[in-house]
Amino acid sequence: MPPFASHTTPAGAESTEVRRGSAPSLLWLESQAASIFPSMPRTLGRVAALFRYPVKSMAAEPLDEIEVGWNGFHGDRRWAFIRGGHVRSGFPWLTIRENPSMWKYEPYFVEPQNADHSTTLVRTPTGEEMEVTNTELARQLGHDCTLIKQDRGIFDAFPISLISLQTIRALSSSVGRDLEMRRFRPNVVIDAIDGGDAPEDSWVGDTITIGGMQLRVDKRDKRCVMINVDPQTTQRDGSVLRAVAQERDACLGVYGTVVSRGKIKVGDEASIA
Repeated sequence: MPPFASHTTPAGAESTEVRRGSAPSLLWLESQAASIFPSMPRTLGRVAALFRYPVKSMAAEPLDEIEVGWNGFHGDRRWAFIRGGHVRSGFPWLTIRENPSMWKYEPYFVEPQNADHSTTLVRTPTGEEMEVTNTELARQLGHDCTLIKQDRGIFDAFPISLISLQTIRALSSSVGRDLEMRRFRPNVVIDAIDGGDAPEDSWVGDTITIGGMQLRVDKRDKRCVMINVDPQTTQRDGSVLRAVAQERDACLGVYGTVVSRGKIKVGDEASIA
């Protein structure tokens, strides 16, 4: 038998026919290789930081590692406060936008390894500690707010928010000073190796692997005035959102959905097939 058999090429398609006695074409070889050898993952970078927010719009909890489920980080944004008179609003939540001092309230779990079922405590700006369900906490926050809990998480759009160090550095350069990563309230911060000042934008539509989990990158993250608030001083600076609006269509970072659960930790590789 001849080393390469001929085959019929569909009308209109580029011919990959290997004629009897002739050498195989490069296109034919590439098509055969693609069917036999899977593509190698492309490294995007490594995890630089992880954050969880036990109470929506309160201080971030830095993490070394975390289990990620269908509803995002275990324990993330399970509690939130609703402003009085806004129960039926499309956005009823009390946030840093209305009360910047929420950055100074530090929530944490008594059992951090069992966050979804743990008692949640909050350390106030004065150093007092109380359960999140304590009505005194709602009184301090003001706005006639009440507490709500949702086990699936209380997210603005998607359960995971991700941003790269490169994006934060580029924006810092635009506004003329260093901006702390917590200001943008991400779950995952990636130190990317891709070129450009917003490498994560190019990941939209792809599924990426980070440690033991997989994330579908769904859309860019549309920003609001919350990023104007400095997490350390709680002072507002409108130049931050103004730069994002003028230079990035008001988007910074990306949102994603979990497609495979697993554990991730600082230092894990992020890759794409």
